[in-house]
Amino acid sequence: MIEALAYDGTGVESESDIDAARSAAGTTWVHVSDATTAEIDTVADAFDLHALAVEDVTNNVRAKAEEFSAYTFALVKTARLTRGETTFEEEIDDEPVGVFIGEDWLVTVATGSADVIGRVQTAVRQGDERLLERGPDFTAYRVLDVIVDEYFEILEHLETQIEAIEDEVVESPDADLLESINSVRRELLSFRKVVWPVRETLAVLARGDVQAIQGDTEKYYRDVYDHLIQLVDLIETYRDLVVGTRDIYLNALSQSTNEVMKVLTVVATIFIPLTFVVGVYGMNFADSPYNMPELSWQFGYPAVLLGMAIVAGLMVMYFRRQSYL
Repeated sequence: MIEALAYDGTGVESESDIDAARSAAGTTWVHVSDATTAEIDTVADAFDLHALAVEDVTNNVRAKAEEFSAYTFALVKTARLTRGETTFEEEIDDEPVGVFIGEDWLVTVATGSADVIGRVQTAVRQGDERLLERGPDFTAYRVLDVIVDEYFEILEHLETQIEAIEDEVVESPDADLLESINSVRRELLSFRKVVWPVRETLAVLARGDVQAIQGDTEKYYRDVYDHLIQLVDLIETYRDLVVGTRDIYLNALSQSTNEVMKVLTVVATIFIPLTFVVGVYGMNFADSPYNMPELSWQFGYPAVLLGMAIVAGLMVMYFRRQSYL
């Protein structure tokens, strides 16, 4: 789908023909969403876009910024969470968006839907004065800004997941919780792979020597760059939190195992002397002057049982005093 807008301080017009939009007064913004090869070629021919830059968009390479003689090219990524069967079974999906900033025109190309860019288009159609009065570099800033704002929404969702996991680790750690922890950790790693290159791209656009960006607009790009620095810092912090939560889970699991082993050890220790007594009195050798006299004693059996009970009771009392039980 190709949408063309031509606007200036006096108003906005939607153009159905790219050439007409290209020659219109003011700023021309052409946005291509769910782009087919034919649509991309049409726009590339109309604005003389370099084939390598167009190829970068279609091949979904790493985010980057590059200057050409007539325009500046920036490749960024939109990101969204795709949900699985459970809350923690999610993945970060990214889609490339090519931003071409010319002297009086802007071209944005998205191989996917890139719905977030629709917010800026709506603002233009509704007559946002700053968008209408400023050039294409300011519109490009707004596009990049809404993409980065969407990053914050994803990060807030991941933060909620981390808080839920931390509560579960304290209240009821179970085997499924480890998979949830690893899932969030993978999401943070994937998200970092999207955000970090975009941060480098904004660093290039905000450094002050990009020809297509006016001096009074640079501060807006620096603001987006600052947001990306904040995002990277938060992602690193959340990664540390997830690693710490995993360590707490493993420690809790180890502690639980130790408690079980301690109880089993105490039980086994109590039965060791009882087993010894039973073993000794189980040696029923006959016809020897050295046989145990208790074997022929009338109260031998109940006496042995009583002795075993006393030994077990004393050991239980000892273990309780030592806080083993």
